[in-house]
Amino acid sequence: MVWITHPLIRPGSLESRAYQLSIAMHALDGHTMVVLPTGLGKTAIALLVAASRLYNQNGRILMLAPTKPLVEQHYRFFKNYLPAGENGSGFAMFTGESPPEERRNEFQGANVIFATPQVIKNDLLSGAYTLEDVTLLIIDECHRAVGNYAYVFIAGRYRETARLPLILAMTASPGGRDEKVREICRNLGIEIIESRTEHDTDVMPYVHEREIEVIEVTLPVPLQRAVDDLNELLEKRLRSLQELGYTVPKRQQLSMKSLSLVNAQIQDRIHGKDASGYAAASIYAEVMKLRHAISLAESQGSRVLAAYVHRLFSEGSSTGGSKAAVRLARDPVFIRLLERCMSWNEELHPKMEIMAGISGTQLSRFPESRIIIFATFRDMVQQIVDFLGSRGIPAERFIGQAARDTERGLSQKQQIEALDRFRAGQFRVLVATSVGEEGLDVPSTDMVIFYEAVPSEIRSIQRKGRTGRSGAGTIVVLVTKGTSDETFRYVSQSREKAMVSGIRRLGSRMDGTIPSPEQGGEDMVPQKKIDEFLGDGPAVIVDDRETSSKVVEQLSALGARITLRRLPFGDYGIGDRIIIERKRARDFVDTLVDRDLLGQLRELAGHALRPVLIIEGDDLFTQRDIHPNALRGMLAAIAVDLGVSVFFTRNEEDTAQMIHVLAKREEGRGERAPRLPLHKAYRSSREEQEMIVASFPEIGLKNARLLLEAFGSIQGIITATEEDLSRVRGIGKKKAHRIYELARKTYD
Repeated sequence: MVWITHPLIRPGSLESRAYQLSIAMHALDGHTMVVLPTGLGKTAIALLVAASRLYNQNGRILMLAPTKPLVEQHYRFFKNYLPAGENGSGFAMFTGESPPEERRNEFQGANVIFATPQVIKNDLLSGAYTLEDVTLLIIDECHRAVGNYAYVFIAGRYRETARLPLILAMTASPGGRDEKVREICRNLGIEIIESRTEHDTDVMPYVHEREIEVIEVTLPVPLQRAVDDLNELLEKRLRSLQELGYTVPKRQQLSMKSLSLVNAQIQDRIHGKDASGYAAASIYAEVMKLRHAISLAESQGSRVLAAYVHRLFSEGSSTGGSKAAVRLARDPVFIRLLERCMSWNEELHPKMEIMAGISGTQLSRFPESRIIIFATFRDMVQQIVDFLGSRGIPAERFIGQAARDTERGLSQKQQIEALDRFRAGQFRVLVATSVGEEGLDVPSTDMVIFYEAVPSEIRSIQRKGRTGRSGAGTIVVLVTKGTSDETFRYVSQSREKAMVSGIRRLGSRMDGTIPSPEQGGEDMVPQKKIDEFLGDGPAVIVDDRETSSKVVEQLSALGARITLRRLPFGDYGIGDRIIIERKRARDFVDTLVDRDLLGQLRELAGHALRPVLIIEGDDLFTQRDIHPNALRGMLAAIAVDLGVSVFFTRNEEDTAQMIHVLAKREEGRGERAPRLPLHKAYRSSREEQEMIVASFPEIGLKNARLLLEAFGSIQGIITATEEDLSRVRGIGKKKAHRIYELARKTYD
């Protein structure tokens, strides 16, 4: 075996492969996207490019990956091959768990940094550091660089501020549509595309055989009857849409594309103030629910379907249920379907037995095997784990962090620990949702089972890449005959082929330069000085849950000094007077109908001297079937009764401009105007008492009124015990302690 020889790479550690060296050499010439099948060493290519940049340009290397387990995996890989200390290459790993100040210090002391993109985006927005000295930005799983994903912002900021910028973007599957690949290239500033397939001559010696086995199963009669009920319900809804004058495909030809066209017709009518649009939108919601239920019955099984049908019935039977759910729950055919589901005592779909049989056979023949089973839904993941356990096959789930209903997800730390146990052989079967599709490096995984086919070529390629990394592997796809399973399988196959040919076409047209806007390039951003991003403008406090919006990016570009923190009320804070709640037009109407909008804004008004509501979007009066005067009445109540200033903006950029103007105006006040309390021509003694108590930290007007009602006077509040204070609704122990302590603290 021939080894890579490089001053910064540990001798005798990294195998020399011609295609990796060739790609790495080309990647040094300009911003490059590498498209390479999973398991063929994209990370090794990143290491080669990083070592070259460190050796020749010094500076820092920043490597981004979408999940903490993947970040941690890259961190371990680089530390194994690129010894720390040589050429000053200290390592740091950033995730959301490390405090911002700690990240600021570690960034200055490290030469190779591994991080999730949202963390870096947050730090750049708050001005913790710049990317001026980063000589290589590595973006893993770069197919995510679309829309408003953090990769897009970071790549743009990097190209604008770095002295010697170079981007290396990597993926196994950028997508089958040329326009998506072009969007990724445009967002990242890609100049060069380097791609290989398993059939290229320089790659073939390193490709391990992967056998793909498709197992077709027949839908059992009870589930077929349930599907018949669902189809009957669906036919009725499609006829209703036709009767309202909409062009609707036949049920057998219903696809996401055709449904999108139906929805476009509905939205056109709503925007045209046609009342039938609102009725159609509700029927469309029923269609989507029924289509999802059919997919569950065909590809998942009886238990998952039954759980979903029960949830629909509960929603339709509750007082706050949507009109669509209410109509479904009252339909006699749906009631019949519900009764069918209640009669099922065990899993009816044959996939479960087949999957367990395949896993058991593999482990009996090869006890050291590792098997990954992919399922789309969390409910199914847990069922598979339980079912395998009942058959004596230890398995663990691998799912995302978010909690769903009563089920808790896995934290990133728990995900890493599960992978470590899997690699160590403490259990042999990992059951994963889509969170396990990207980047899992378990070399000894020799079988992957698709519980269902997926229509996405990206997800299909990522799943297949979990096996065949260091030896022969088997891929098993379970397909229910005559259902969406078959459709999805053929769709993903055709898209995979289209992706390969599309990448080849696009790569052949790349000439190594990004076209300027005059030459037909799109969204090219001119170089800017680094100080433009250091934030010397007005200060704005941003809730850390808002950083995924373009509003924050635009505020940063405008030069605002951004501080990220968790705000108890509102989305943005300016000085000590203004708290801003931002709502898109649709969210405003949904909150009005489905949740307590006035209660939310009353809380905001109780904690700010100058509460502000920004409603974003030009189509407030066309969002739902609500009379315009009802909306006008609500706006009047918000402004007059609650004292909340209401501003309307067109889009996210307009919102950022409005917040920036408010912040500049507030900062310009300086000490010219008093802060707490705010004077007015006349204030009653009651109001003055409320303002005094409201000035206690984290109290606000609402809690001030509750305290005064409970104790009768300011003196009664000051002399009360912590225990008595904490008994007041909304105060609690923490606020009670603050009031008690501050009232008795010596002034010095």
